[in-house]
Amino acid sequence: MQRFKQKKLILLTLGIFTPWTFITSKVNASTFGAEIFCTMRDGGNDHESSWDAAYTYIKKQRGGLFKVSPKNAAAQITETVIREREKFGYCIEYLDNLHPNRKLLRNLEKEKEAKEKEEKERVDKRKRLEKELEETNEDFTQESIDRYSY
Repeated sequence: MQRFKQKKLILLTLGIFTPWTFITSKVNASTFGAEIFCTMRDGGNDHESSWDAAYTYIKKQRGGLFKVSPKNAAAQITETVIREREKFGYCIEYLDNLHPNRKLLRNLEKEKEAKEKEEKERVDKRKRLEKELEETNEDFTQESIDRYSY
């Protein structure tokens, strides 16, 4: 019975302290991730480099088996900026870049692939026609083409 109480006490202690360590690290990571993103953007850096730096930091700080997704990290940064509006007021204008229109991006990517495929087909067709023209020209001699030769 004594052993059961000890196990219960250990599990209770772990149950109380474990969630707080994960929550605190998540809050700290998202807060500092937002600070990294906003400071870099305010300093004149482009969206990609600022996002990469903030996302890398958030990924590293989040321990455990699973890593944070880009969409989740963007949501964490957005939540932090909105929650701490006084601190990150200058950063609100950059938030739209964190949540791009994914459907539009997919459509643009499909259009780009279709154009590349069309261009490749055009080049292949041109090469094939040039090859056929060369083969046809080899069949004729210069004498047979000369229309003024009687």
